[in-house]
Amino acid sequence: MKLICIGRNYTEHIKELENERPTDPVVFLKPDTSILLKKQPFFIPDFSDDVHHEVEILIKINKVGKYISKKFAYKYYDEIGLGIDFTARDLQSQLKAKGLPWEKAKAFDGAAVIGKWLPKNNFTDVNNINFTLQKNDEVVQSGNTQLMLWKIDELIEYVSKYFTLKIGDIIFTGTPAGVGKVFANDQLKGYIGDEEMFSIKVK
Repeated sequence: MKLICIGRNYTEHIKELENERPTDPVVFLKPDTSILLKKQPFFIPDFSDDVHHEVEILIKINKVGKYISKKFAYKYYDEIGLGIDFTARDLQSQLKAKGLPWEKAKAFDGAAVIGKWLPKNNFTDVNNINFTLQKNDEVVQSGNTQLMLWKIDELIEYVSKYFTLKIGDIIFTGTPAGVGKVFANDQLKGYIGDEEMFSIKVK
């Protein structure tokens, strides 16, 4: 399985990092070794002094697909989740300045939190899902999928042009504004609506 991640999919997040608004989705991959194991804490890696949380809605692919039309994309997922794309921001900035890939800053061990999954039919509209991240019981990120530049089905159409989607693949759909540094002993909790999707301790 692979983790397919979308960058710069929320306007306010683009502004806060002073990035250019893309004309196409920004796509990068994480290996399965980046998945934080269940009930394990997130350990800040020794190669970064500025790891940021980025909370994101996740989509789990349920069948094999290639060149998927937007109008059929809804058939390729039936579960929605929430996770974190941890980012070593200092390392990412260095790599971007040199025009190099981001993987060392985005795909390191433990950099992908995957919370529990909810049936898609729990939602009346997948393009209107509220989600939040709390750090030490304070809301630090708040988003809604209606604010995505590219909606879920559009992302599936776009990504499947380049990568065959397989059962169990996960798409990280992008993060809203409010990303920030994590510190040892932080407690991170993610919510879809009022439902807790994950709880992570930082060490």
